[in-house]
This record gives sequence, structure tokens and C-alpha cells, in this order.
Amino acid sequence: MSVSDERASLWSALRPLSLVTGWQVVASTCFYALFAGTALLHESLGVSRFHLGLVVTAATLGYTVALFPVGAAVDGAGERPVMVAGLLALAGSVVAVGLADGVGLLALGAVALGGAYATAMPATNRAIVTGVPAALRGRAMGIKQVGVTAGSGLAALLVVSFAPSVGAWNLGFLLAGGLAAVAAAVFALLYRGSPAGAWRLPDLRALGRNRTYVTLTGGGFFLGAALFTTVAYTTLFLTEAVEVSVAVAGLGFAAMQATGSAGRVVAGWLADRRDAPEARATATVLTWQAALGVVLLAALALPGLPRPVVLVVVGGVGATVLGFTGLYYACMTALVPPEEVGAATAGGQTALNAGALLAPPAFGWLADTASYRTGWLLLAGVALAGTASLALVVRRT
Repeated sequence: MSVSDERASLWSALRPLSLVTGWQVVASTCFYALFAGTALLHESLGVSRFHLGLVVTAATLGYTVALFPVGAAVDGAGERPVMVAGLLALAGSVVAVGLADGVGLLALGAVALGGAYATAMPATNRAIVTGVPAALRGRAMGIKQVGVTAGSGLAALLVVSFAPSVGAWNLGFLLAGGLAAVAAAVFALLYRGSPAGAWRLPDLRALGRNRTYVTLTGGGFFLGAALFTTVAYTTLFLTEAVEVSVAVAGLGFAAMQATGSAGRVVAGWLADRRDAPEARATATVLTWQAALGVVLLAALALPGLPRPVVLVVVGGVGATVLGFTGLYYACMTALVPPEEVGAATAGGQTALNAGALLAPPAFGWLADTASYRTGWLLLAGVALAGTASLALVVRRT
């Protein structure tokens, strides 16, 4: 594709890409408000680190259970109605989290929040596959995935930095819910979406026969464990182990999300520039990105690091451990036909979430009984296993 043709294609895809990315920002603001607010929940509701891990697991469980039904709905009805309904559900559930007064209600709100957020990946991935040319898909997927980290950063600013400064610890959750309700109305008016497809059960047997897809999702299991655990415990780690204020920890969390955004876009650009088939190009860059993440997670376990160095390493973790999902989905969608993107995405996200069901409570238990250093070493080992799976994907493509 020539430079002029590439620019023309990118321009034609700009409107739907902008709307979908904006949707992803708002949806992720709601979902990751729970993760960003762990330090506040620990302090204001008296929730232990172990119980915080269980609450994160509850959100991930709701997310996971809803994925395949949502994937079928996306393939059958198209992404637009699913995305509008998803934002409205996110608005209600994040408000429920903010109004919870104990662990039980908090866990119920977290389950609902996760179930609502299950609309995100199947729907937005279908929007990218149907609306963006293949030669630009790596970058487009990375840009869309910036919405995840941008929303996470906005959640940190609302929940951790802004709300406590005005004396209401739960105000950030309520503001996120209001933002989602407004965004749902705007998105319904402006986004047209792709035509509906056929309603059918996901063809899990066909996906299971795709060995490369299965290997990729196996890597996603380990990388998802590292990603969700890092997001869940970064603010708490910064306040307790690095001994910075909650406000500074919130800014550090937001900075980590910003570098995660940059990592997704840069990795997608590098993959698009490789002279190789789409699946192999994305898998190759993804493997190197994950390998660097292993090194940086292990670095967080080093004793005696100065605070500025810790914050720099946290930023690097954002670019790698948080920044891999754009290429993960770009590689995944290159391995399956367009009509199976919803189901394939549901399977890939289920793999990410399955790892996150186990790792956060384990990390919290290690932080309670041993040290954060032990927890970071565990995550580095988990991410190393994921990197090994990605290397096998490169060989098979």
C-alpha cells in the first residue's frame, strides 16, 4: 500500500475508530475504577488485601461468565446495540460499587461491573475488523486499546486523586457512572456500526482445532494474570511499600496507564511495518514486548530501589505488561475468519480473565504473609510462561 493510499484508508476509518475508542475510554473508566480504588476501599471500608483480591476476582468472574453470550450477541446483532446496552449497564454497576458499605455488597457490585464490561472486547474488535483495512489493523487495534489504558488513567484521576481531595471517597465512582450514561446516548446517536450477522452458538470445536489460536490464548492466560494483578495492586504497592501518598499513587497509576497506551500504539506500528503476514508480524513484536515485561516485573522485586526508579519501572511495566493487548487481539483476529471474531475474542478474553481469577488473591496473600517482593517475583514467573507460549505462536505462524 502506498503512502497516499494508506493515508486515504486511515482517513476513511477515522470516524468509526474515534467513536469506538471513545466508547472504550468510558467503559474502561467504569470498570477500572474498582482497580484504581483499591487503596481507598482498603482505607474507607476496612477491606483487607486478601479480600480485595477476592473482590477483583468477583469482577473478573462476572466478566468471564458473560463473554461467550456477549460474543454470540455481537456476531448475531452487530456491535452497536451491544455497546449501547453495555455502557448503560456499566453506569449502573459502577454506581453500585460506589454505594457499597461492606465486602458483600462490594463483591456483588463487582460481579455486575465485570458482566457489563464483557461487552467491550467482542464488540470493539468486531468494529475494528469490519471498519479498518487489514494493512492498518495493527495500529487501529492499538489505538482502540489505548481506550483501555486511557480509561484506567481517568479512573485513577477521578477515584484516587480528585474524589478524596473534595472529601468524598466514593464521588469518583458516581461521576464515572454519570459519564457512562451520557456517553451511551451520544454513541447511540453517532455510531452506525456493521450489519448484523447470524445468531448461532460459538463454534468452540473449530476454535479448538486451530492450534495456533489455542496456543495464543494459552499465553493470554499467563499474561492476563500478570496484567490484572498489576492493575489491582499498583496503587496499594506504591502507598504501602514505596510509601507515597494516595494522591501520588493515583498519579503513578495514571502514568502507568499512559505508558500502556503508548506501548499499544508503538507495538502496533512496529507490527504493521514488518514485512511478514499479519499474524506472524503481530506475534513476533508481541513476544518481545512480553519478554521485556518479565524483566521489569522482576525489577520491582529488587530491594532498596529509590522512589523515582520505582516509578520509572512502573511506567515500563505499563508499556509492556499493560500494553500487550492491542497486538494480542490483532494477532487473534488475524487467525480466524471475520464472522468468528466475536466468539474468538470471547475465548481470548476468557483466557486472560481465567489467569486473573487466580493471581490477584495469590498476590494479596503473599503481600499479607510475606512481602510485595515475593508477589512481583511470582508475576514475573507467570509472565515468563506466557512469553514462552507466544514464542511458540511465532513458530507456528
